[in-house]
Amino acid sequence: MKRDNRQTERDTMSYFTIAGVQMHALHHSDNTQAMHHRVDMLMARFPHVQMVVFSELLAHGSSTHQAQPMPSDTETAFCQLARKHGIWLIPGSWFEQSGERIYNTLSVVNPLGEVVTRYRKMFPFRPYEEGVDGGEEFVVFDVPHIGRFGVSICYDMWFPETTRTLAAMGAEVILHPTMTDTIDRDIELSIARTNAAINQCYFFDINGAGLMGNGRSIVVGPSGDVLHQSGIGEEVIPLEIDLQRVRHERERGLRGLGQPLKSFRDRQVDFSLYRGDNAAMTFLDTLGPLGKPVRRDTLPSEGTSTSDAP
Repeated sequence: MKRDNRQTERDTMSYFTIAGVQMHALHHSDNTQAMHHRVDMLMARFPHVQMVVFSELLAHGSSTHQAQPMPSDTETAFCQLARKHGIWLIPGSWFEQSGERIYNTLSVVNPLGEVVTRYRKMFPFRPYEEGVDGGEEFVVFDVPHIGRFGVSICYDMWFPETTRTLAAMGAEVILHPTMTDTIDRDIELSIARTNAAINQCYFFDINGAGLMGNGRSIVVGPSGDVLHQSGIGEEVIPLEIDLQRVRHERERGLRGLGQPLKSFRDRQVDFSLYRGDNAAMTFLDTLGPLGKPVRRDTLPSEGTSTSDAP
């Protein structure tokens, strides 16, 4: 039987190749030239790549003293790089100065070298990411003839409402730069798989290496299946994904079973817990202020003899 040519074209256009880049960088330095060089090398070796994603705060490090207004020279240079290679480029994020406020901001650049959108991280890693304001707008964008993509940054994924909102806005792929150098990376790997499964989407969680992260970037499919997990060193991760798989599983169910997005759509509960005047929310007020843990005093108090200890 001869296949419909339009169907063949749709099938072909559902494939898309994304390369995550896990690389070393310095905390308080300009790492942009190293990023440019990495893209040049990547595209020379893997010319089929259509999108490149870097990790959070890679360009200028994690100091808010490097904050700059947008658009910036840094962003312009990345636009030129994207146009040079004809790729979509998400060059991680950097601190944006906007009046008196500082945001952790990500730019999405298309193959023409145009900034199609910017995203401000909604959940700074408080109380450790001090002096940074949270953004308020969810961001999705369309790659023509391919599909819809959503973006979030690092700590955002710990709040399931963020990824669920992107999925409800039609995102089929979540691009998630992160900078995790702490002992909770193993938990994040589980969260990445969970976010992909419950939202039936691809999830690209790209971490830094060395001083800018402990690696273990992960790419997850719409069934929560791990397509690739990196080690702790530098690594380039070019993967071809099939967005038709997302559409199929959202229609038919994860492994032919659960259809969480449809169930969420057809729910009866209205989640009144999230209303600001809901009495159930008063429990959260009992948790105390959001602040760094203080050291427990293990020394005997003044005037207490150690001989009194049992």
